[in-house]
Amino acid sequence: MTILSTTYLGLNLKNPLVASASPLSKKIDKAKRLEEAGISAIVMYSLFEEQIIHESLELDHFLSRGADSFAEALTYLPDGGMYGVSPEKYLNQVAGLKKTVKIPVIGSLNGVSKGGWTGYAKKVEEAGADALELNLYFLSTDPNMTAAEIEDAQVELVAEVKSTIKIPLAVKLSPFVTSLPNFAKRIVDAGANGLVLFNRFYQPDFDLDELDIIHSLDLSTSADLRLPLRWISILYGKVNADYALTSGVHTANDVIKSMMAGAKVAMMASNLLHKGETVIPAMLNDLQTWMKEREYESVRQMQGSMSQKNVKEPAAFERANYMKVLGSWRDLP
Repeated sequence: MTILSTTYLGLNLKNPLVASASPLSKKIDKAKRLEEAGISAIVMYSLFEEQIIHESLELDHFLSRGADSFAEALTYLPDGGMYGVSPEKYLNQVAGLKKTVKIPVIGSLNGVSKGGWTGYAKKVEEAGADALELNLYFLSTDPNMTAAEIEDAQVELVAEVKSTIKIPLAVKLSPFVTSLPNFAKRIVDAGANGLVLFNRFYQPDFDLDELDIIHSLDLSTSADLRLPLRWISILYGKVNADYALTSGVHTANDVIKSMMAGAKVAMMASNLLHKGETVIPAMLNDLQTWMKEREYESVRQMQGSMSQKNVKEPAAFERANYMKVLGSWRDLP
């Protein structure tokens, strides 16, 4: 019998499939269907720092500095819709999910600065969340702001949030960091129990007819798996944390690759948004079939088996991979 169970942030999960932060957690009945289909845990959609500050009107220095040029500036906040939810409604949703589902519910906060808003980490815990995911989304547009300043601020934020809660803390990172291993280590040293790789940056586009900015949501594909796959493979065994791979998880093979890289869980949203919860049983069945055919007894047995520290060719994750890809090109006749 193959064992699909895994652990993540100290939570015992029946399998490695986790619903990542998305509108899927907005409706309790939808979350219940995800549970019934076999999902092992649910990450709530994010409550943004700006929403909390907007509610309390307590703007700290970091946000007020150049606010109009800040990627998530208050002046650009939507008037309503999914991410226009009030902080209190968010906390009620966490409590409602905990009463309805038996699987772990992970709260999600999205922020960049220290301040009074971080007190909501404790409120999410009090609402019943089993763990908290802190999404570090910051896009620097100030030429005078250094990388060191940004990283220092985010490390301090992680430490502050961790100091307010007793539940486990995962931190969702951006791939756009000069030295990701060093930054990941600093985040873990500041108190993070887990690292979620990676946050997807949704890029604006131009409408050439209306001469306006277009904001659109592009769902991921399995090709997006490669970036987090590479970095989890590199970080595994070097930075001691529970890894969650997100972006590009669409098939059982994607889950298998995630585990072999060193992830404890594979998070998905795009596949669920596009096809619904019916994909979950099929993915779990395919996962189990693959494991039986190759005589894997458990998911834990494969975790980290193809990380950089365990493969025959460790350099394949570094510059050698770039060189080989370029060298594989052949001119067409």
